[in-house]
Amino acid sequence: MQNNFEGTVLKEIPIPGAEDITINTLEGFALISSTNREIYPPVKEEKGALYFMDLKDKDFPVTNLTTSFNKPFAPHGISMIKKDSTSTIMAINHTPKGHSIEVFSMRDKNLIHKKTLKHPSLVSPNDIVLIDENRFYVTNDHKYTNGFGKVLEEYLGLSVSNVLYYDGENYIEVADGIAYANGINFDRKRSLLFVASPRAFLVKVYTRNDDGSLEFIENISCNTGVDNIEIDSEGNLWIGAHPNLLRFGSYAKREKETSPSEIIKIIYNGKNDYVIEQKYTNDGKTMSGSTVAAPYNDLILMGNVMDDHFLILKATK
Repeated sequence: MQNNFEGTVLKEIPIPGAEDITINTLEGFALISSTNREIYPPVKEEKGALYFMDLKDKDFPVTNLTTSFNKPFAPHGISMIKKDSTSTIMAINHTPKGHSIEVFSMRDKNLIHKKTLKHPSLVSPNDIVLIDENRFYVTNDHKYTNGFGKVLEEYLGLSVSNVLYYDGENYIEVADGIAYANGINFDRKRSLLFVASPRAFLVKVYTRNDDGSLEFIENISCNTGVDNIEIDSEGNLWIGAHPNLLRFGSYAKREKETSPSEIIKIIYNGKNDYVIEQKYTNDGKTMSGSTVAAPYNDLILMGNVMDDHFLILKATK
């Protein structure tokens, strides 16, 4: 793969496995989900963290928000929403004893754990997006988590994973038939939900109804293994992606030292009306296994699954 980016690497941030990053653009800070994975998917207990990064400070200082959170914590997908002066933050958590969603509240840089959500339908949660402080959508990237079913699902790339909606009381399946449902995000202005399917190289587009149900609009063919989805102030999608899934699989098992990284931007105007722009490609030597691209002005924060650092890119205006 050719290395291509119209800009520079502004800084490497020494935080391991920064798999998901989301930004509060109005206040100029980023929230980073991090855990030190030796192998992916993880097979033993990890001690991860959520980090706060001040994007208005050119030194980009980071603060560990979860030093006092003493439960096993390997955060994966995260989502954040602010009401009044308090942010609600939810993080997918994977432990050897099962999966959960950890719910926090944050005022200034003070993070307080509120509760843990568990449910049998959270079979393999990957990413989450908040609708308000009580309601959210969550992806399950697998239907089968062990045995022959899992082998078939992974080997054949079966389209059997799903999206759940939590209405504050119940978990309801609102979309299924997805090949490895991964990143998810919601465009509030247009009431559109976007779901990444890296195994199928697709972004799936849905309309959200008032009751939380979804109506499928279309698939966007991306020709790359799309992962987490961030949405900028203009409604464009920014996606960290894996252009070579086989290589990424070997890298995740530590059989290869590197895996290519890619960032795409999707300008989505409506059904059958969109443009896909390739913003960044790298052979993986600068940073492997890109999973997220969070834009902030002319900066892009690009995270990954299991490298020991993530990148702040500065795009040429």
